[in-house]
Amino acid sequence: MADGTAYGDASDHDLLARHVEGDPDAFGELVRRHRDRLWAVALRTLGDREEAADAVQDALVSAYRAAHTFRGQSAVTTWLHRITVNACLDRARKAASRKTSPVDDTERLEQLLEPHESASAPAERNDLHRQLLEALGTLPPEQRAALVLVDMQGYPVAEAARMLDVPTGTVKSRCARGRARLLPLLTHLRPENTGDSRDPGAGRNRTQGTSVPPAAGPPEAGPPDTGPSDSAAVKGGGGRA
Repeated sequence: MADGTAYGDASDHDLLARHVEGDPDAFGELVRRHRDRLWAVALRTLGDREEAADAVQDALVSAYRAAHTFRGQSAVTTWLHRITVNACLDRARKAASRKTSPVDDTERLEQLLEPHESASAPAERNDLHRQLLEALGTLPPEQRAALVLVDMQGYPVAEAARMLDVPTGTVKSRCARGRARLLPLLTHLRPENTGDSRDPGAGRNRTQGTSVPPAAGPPEAGPPDTGPSDSAAVKGGGGRA
């Protein structure tokens, strides 16, 4: 299989087109470029390494098969994220129907560190991650996915909306409701006696203490969508091969 250097400056769109035309390595290069962020989204949305791995695998199989339906109305990374989130939401809903918790023991929580953060990270930070993710696991899947993309992965609301294939207002609403539900669970994490006398309304769109740094580099900017953004190819995406 060719390594990433063989494709030089080929764009994601070019790689997907090459894959459709029969290039055996082009899709592998796409996976190499985006797997870390797809994995981080899946892991934080589902809270279980095996479930997340299965969701990412399902999503990539769906993307591999549906590549010929991609019309370029969104960035390829947006398209891949949307398929991955759909696969995660499908699994989260099935888990909820079985009345199982997405994050239900200490061992799983300890595995939900930043993908590039070593196990020797400060104990305080690890504990903060455990508490944040335990609280996040109590949210409905749709709210959880919105908060993972916006507050944890650092994507702009508009980009998260394209990934979730919903209006920006829906993402804002889900984030607001999710933060409101998280606040009582995370109040004890807020710094005491900060002396901050600023307007209490400032920064009200993001609850302090509930977000963590993005898991990977800055998200790639994609062109604005003008329509359904290739959603026909990913509705119900994530089906097992």
